[in-house]
Amino acid sequence: MPGYSARPPALGTVLLNDAMVRVTRWDFEPGAATGHHVHGLGYVVVPMTDCHFLIEDDQGERQVTSRAGEVYRREAGVSHNVINGGDAPMSFIEIEYK
Repeated sequence: MPGYSARPPALGTVLLNDAMVRVTRWDFEPGAATGHHVHGLGYVVVPMTDCHFLIEDDQGERQVTSRAGEVYRREAGVSHNVINGGDAPMSFIEIEYK
């Protein structure tokens, strides 16, 4: 579960949660954040809009841009806070595999 952030919260909506996967749609207004969290499961992200991520993690802060439909995958254990670093709303689908 996401941790505390002084930024406004991103909205996570679980679309499917079964024995195989958990699928969550994340919607962010500009400046909104997930709060710091550690991924307990591997996951795939499918950006629904162009996403201008500001990532806060153990290495500091970095900007990452993912275009709509540009899919990427990460292993369990990723620890970060994901922030909308852009000036428009953004959203993505997160598919966690169990």
